[in-house]
Amino acid sequence: MVDENLGNRYEVGAPPSCVGALAGDLGWGLGVVLRAYALAARTAVADLPGGPRGYQVLSAAAQGTVTSQLALAQHLGVDRTVMTYLLDDLEAAKLIERRPDPSDRRARRVVATQLGIELLATLDDQLRAAEAEVLAPLDREARETFRTQVRLLATRADPLAPANTPCDLAQEVGAEPPRPGERHRLAGTR
Repeated sequence: MVDENLGNRYEVGAPPSCVGALAGDLGWGLGVVLRAYALAARTAVADLPGGPRGYQVLSAAAQGTVTSQLALAQHLGVDRTVMTYLLDDLEAAKLIERRPDPSDRRARRVVATQLGIELLATLDDQLRAAEAEVLAPLDREARETFRTQVRLLATRADPLAPANTPCDLAQEVGAEPPRPGERHRLAGTR
């Protein structure tokens, strides 16, 4: 049977499905996979202050890949005010420490504590399990190929579309950015 309004075929009595119509659409496919992964990842790190963003901060702190609090905020595309509160929450949970930077006394280095490193190992296992669930329809070789291709696309696309801060987004739509001193709570914290 053909739905005259949409031009789609479906069996009599069955509701029409957009899957067939959108199966070749890259945006739809990426969106579905991203939503599935985001839900699984949020669930895996739900108890961590800041959720997935807190995980990214903890991971970067444990790896020592970013030298300062400001550089960390820029690297992750997080407004520096929001980053401050996220770091406060992670520090209160004794997962990270902010230490003076020996090369610049105005800067603070974000360092994972031993408790943070141990929790990160557990979270990494939980995230691998979440990823395995999302990628379950693919065999091992296809999963590795997919990861490699996504990494290539992400590293090429990132410089073309830098992450916007909440203030940048507010200015784009003509809204008022947050005022200094106003504390904005992060979803999933305290």
